[in-house]
Amino acid sequence: MSKRILVTGGAGFIGSHLCKKLLEQGNKVICLDNFFTGNRANIKSLLQNKDFKLVEHDVTEPIFLEVDQIYHLACPASPIHYQYNPVETVRTNVIGTLNMLDLAKKVGARMFQASTSEIYGDPLEHPQSESYFGNVNPVSIRACYDEGKRCAETLCADYHRQSKVDVRIARIFNTYGPNMHPNDGRVVSNFIVQALKNKPITIYGSGNQTRAFQYIDDLIDGMILLMEKENFMGPINLGNPDEFTVNDLAKKILELIPESESKIIYRELPADDPKKRKPDIGLAKEKLSWEPKIKLEEGLKRTIGYFKKII
Repeated sequence: MSKRILVTGGAGFIGSHLCKKLLEQGNKVICLDNFFTGNRANIKSLLQNKDFKLVEHDVTEPIFLEVDQIYHLACPASPIHYQYNPVETVRTNVIGTLNMLDLAKKVGARMFQASTSEIYGDPLEHPQSESYFGNVNPVSIRACYDEGKRCAETLCADYHRQSKVDVRIARIFNTYGPNMHPNDGRVVSNFIVQALKNKPITIYGSGNQTRAFQYIDDLIDGMILLMEKENFMGPINLGNPDEFTVNDLAKKILELIPESESKIIYRELPADDPKKRKPDIGLAKEKLSWEPKIKLEEGLKRTIGYFKKII
């Protein structure tokens, strides 16, 4: 049965893929975005669809819309963007989430909260499971995002307990794919853009820090499975447990762009940058029968193809 679904941050990297998938499933989709990091080009192909509506709005201001579901994705997610105006990042995570929870409460909608692996901070437990409470510095330059998302999870849990709002919380790990912002500042897009422009590939720190990269299609499948799961709030990790060093990633991208003349250079590691990150996805396998299908090489090929078109 067709649903009316609100996607906040719907013109962003993850949001635009989600809007497309929800429309393919026969739903009516309202994309809400203030275009701070969202991009109209990401949703251009959807604007002709009669079931798609774009609303230019900032989630820190209340809004009333009659919907069945809310996917709350609005928030800059890369350090360059969320550190640009850290107070606004906190406001988006806290006031924006409050506004969406109030809307969900008023109209009886189910709400999906896009949380993040950043809530684990620079983890002392590896891999990270949902029972781990994290190692976050509340006064670091990253805290506007890390602590903002932690507070958003608290709000979701409290609205669920106090007002019976039906919520779903997903902790999203490093995700990449088409529609990423070329100046995103995240490692996959940085390396690909640098390689395509024959600029030095810049690695911060030794490059031995690890990350787990999931392709966007796998994430979207997991998000929708969680949203449709009855009587399960989460939080739940959505990420790819295949772990790579940043050095591995740089070398792999140079292999896949053989025409690149880029060389790898090293710079100082920023404060509180996590040294390792890898999801334990046992809960997602058990509750959602979900695990990522797309391997890093295949996902990188698709992503490089996208960036070749737009650069």
